[in-house]
Amino acid sequence: MISFLLSLIFLILGYLLYGAFAEKVFGADPSRRTPAYTQEDGVDFVPLNWPRIFLIQFLNIAGLGPIYGAILGALYGPAAFLWIVLGSIFAGGVHDYFSGMLSIRHEGKSIAEIVGIYLGKQARIVMIAFSVILLILIGTVFMSGPAGLLASLGFTGLLAKPNFWLAIILLYYFLATVLPIDKIISRIYPLFGAVLLIMALGICSTLLIKGYDIPEITLKSSHPDGLPLWPMLFITIACGAVSGFHSTQSPIMARCLPNEKYGRRVFYGAMIAEGVIALIWAAAAMSFFPEGIAGLSEVVDAGGAALVVKNVSLGLLGPAGGILAILGVIACPVTSGDTAFRSARLTIADAMSLDQKPIKNRLIIAIPLFAIGVSLTMIDFTIVWRYFAFSNQALATIVLWTSAVYLSNNDKFHWITTIPATFMTAVVTTYILQAPEGFGLPSSITYPAGVICAAAAFGLFATFLRKRSLPLVLHSE
Repeated sequence: MISFLLSLIFLILGYLLYGAFAEKVFGADPSRRTPAYTQEDGVDFVPLNWPRIFLIQFLNIAGLGPIYGAILGALYGPAAFLWIVLGSIFAGGVHDYFSGMLSIRHEGKSIAEIVGIYLGKQARIVMIAFSVILLILIGTVFMSGPAGLLASLGFTGLLAKPNFWLAIILLYYFLATVLPIDKIISRIYPLFGAVLLIMALGICSTLLIKGYDIPEITLKSSHPDGLPLWPMLFITIACGAVSGFHSTQSPIMARCLPNEKYGRRVFYGAMIAEGVIALIWAAAAMSFFPEGIAGLSEVVDAGGAALVVKNVSLGLLGPAGGILAILGVIACPVTSGDTAFRSARLTIADAMSLDQKPIKNRLIIAIPLFAIGVSLTMIDFTIVWRYFAFSNQALATIVLWTSAVYLSNNDKFHWITTIPATFMTAVVTTYILQAPEGFGLPSSITYPAGVICAAAAFGLFATFLRKRSLPLVLHSE
């Protein structure tokens, strides 16, 4: 239990100390007018107070990742605590803060546009396609998943049919995508946020009060299938440590932030809060079952992470608290799915330079997006979704490198992003070379290859720095 408590303390200290350092490196300017005012349109650019923006950002990025990912990461053992803490502080928090603040400094542009500014036009085109596909996939899965969970709560008749809930969620998603952000999203998110926070605090306090045996950190894998920590753990726990999906959500809130001084609270703070959620669920998953990780593995095999959530919630909080906790888990994907589609609309609108104030322009983009999303609910995602975790971390890596270029261009301390960018380059390249859904190569090849790719990426960045520092020589004839 000592490791768990220290991990919570370090996450809080990370926000207070390293978050402040990231803010200083970026150079947040309270006197600078933000896009919420300079671009105000009453639809997407709407000034909101920072607590409301924090809750929206927190729920946007949370989804099922910090819960399901943490549960699956718990199979590797208490080393998961270490990755959640270090990842949230030095990679995820930095990634989220810079993606949000760069959007603020660039008129609220989407992350694909920002990548294009610093990594070139070809990178922009790739990022637009990559982001939109990823967001549609996320929105679709977060449409189907909650519908299935709601139908399984013991209702009868129409309420027990997943398609009924799917239609309700689809209607909500569409409205949340096209209506002004202050009409639906900013009004209902505080309620969802309260449910999620109560759930986490309830589970955490019960673990501590009842004295559950939360294991101490070790640097070895406990995975029942013998999977290694490197790189599998770093891909399994994405949300809750570092996640590229967050960079698609930060620009939504960058368009509403009234002052740059709130950037650390909203972007870095929401990532740390998500890290706390992941830490609590990882601890609960490791300690709730009598057989420990072996018992966890049996439940995962029987019903996946969803069954773990149900058993832990009901077992720790009782029937009433358990239902509230399960509803919180349902709210997580719903509040990420709606903004996934909204972010996809904004990404396409930015790429087309299409003004989103007229409702017809929003519908022109939203209707085809939802037509694709609905059609995707009818196919099996088992194979396609295996690539999501890799794609998510690859996106985070690109955004970290983009932030490094921004900092170097402005003669700022780029190492705050260069180091996690290099590390994540090694993670994603090692994973795709080693994983069954990738090339399936042995670790004797993938480990050195990952290091070489990371070194090569850093070498390219170092070359970029040297070219920037070369003096301009004028030749006369």
